[in-house]
Amino acid sequence: MTSTPEPDARLIGAHDVALAALHEITPASTVGPPAGYLLEDDGSVSLRFENRLSGYPGWYWTVTLARVEDAEPTVLELELLPNDGALLAPEWVPWAERLAEYRAHQVELAEQAAAEAAEAGTVEASDDDDDDLDDDDDLDDDDLDDDDLDDDDLDDDDDDDDDDVTESRVLHAGDLDGVDIDELDDSITHADVSESDEEE
Repeated sequence: MTSTPEPDARLIGAHDVALAALHEITPASTVGPPAGYLLEDDGSVSLRFENRLSGYPGWYWTVTLARVEDAEPTVLELELLPNDGALLAPEWVPWAERLAEYRAHQVELAEQAAAEAAEAGTVEASDDDDDDLDDDDDLDDDDLDDDDLDDDDLDDDDDDDDDDVTESRVLHAGDLDGVDIDELDDSITHADVSESDEEE
């Protein structure tokens, strides 16, 4: 069985070495006070420092140190790592998968819009059919009324024609527009009539 080695006190206390390495990659204003350490399986020690970068709450600057025999501590790795409960970015999804999901969603929206349009068209068509039926009923009634009116008008016209014929027989039997020709003034001569005709 393997046991976890005891942490090296010189590595735990090498804050100056760790800070010097951090200041090479980030401004000193972004590094806060020490926040403990982690003992790695290989015996190295990861010193943690609070992070003051905006947008990274719960993250820590981590500097992993190691020492060989009697040598001075040396820096193995520098990282900005999240602590438990830190704000993390969403899981990375390849662009091809995101594009496929987007296209599938667009197809779904188009099908939904087509279904709604078809449903609206069906309802509108039904309403139009009902209106057409009502119009047909109204038209039939109007046609019947017109037929009745036409028959009555024809009867009235026939009566009027009969009256006109009778009246014309009475008025124009030897008269002109109800005026007795024989009663015209004898002073009107044929010459005057001719001149009037020529003037007309």
